[in-house]
Amino acid sequence: MAAPELAGAVAALTQAELADRPAERFLLAHLAALRVAAVVLACRAAGRTASTGPRNVWQVLAEAAPEYAEWAGFFASSAPKREAVRAGAVAMVSAREADDLLRDVGIFHDRVARRLARPRAERRPAS
Repeated sequence: MAAPELAGAVAALTQAELADRPAERFLLAHLAALRVAAVVLACRAAGRTASTGPRNVWQVLAEAAPEYAEWAGFFASSAPKREAVRAGAVAMVSAREADDLLRDVGIFHDRVARRLARPRAERRPAS
């Protein structure tokens, strides 16, 4: 069962699974990943001060939740392709790429959901 905080990500994942076109599936999967990251950041935001300068969600995620740094790097690497597809370069994404991203976002979601299901004291990474 998914954490209630992840409902938006689950909705995007479901839409991605139902999308016929690879580009649409890719974009919706990436949106789901962003929504999962937003939940992690919201959980970690308490007591944190904002840093200076513009940064993207993946940079912030890697810093605020180091246990997800590898995921942040992975999704950051797909962001330029996402922007190109959003701009109309839909042929850049194959069905395989879209399906692979969808699968990977599902794994990311499940790992975050498991962590959120733990009691609050167990959620923080070891210092």
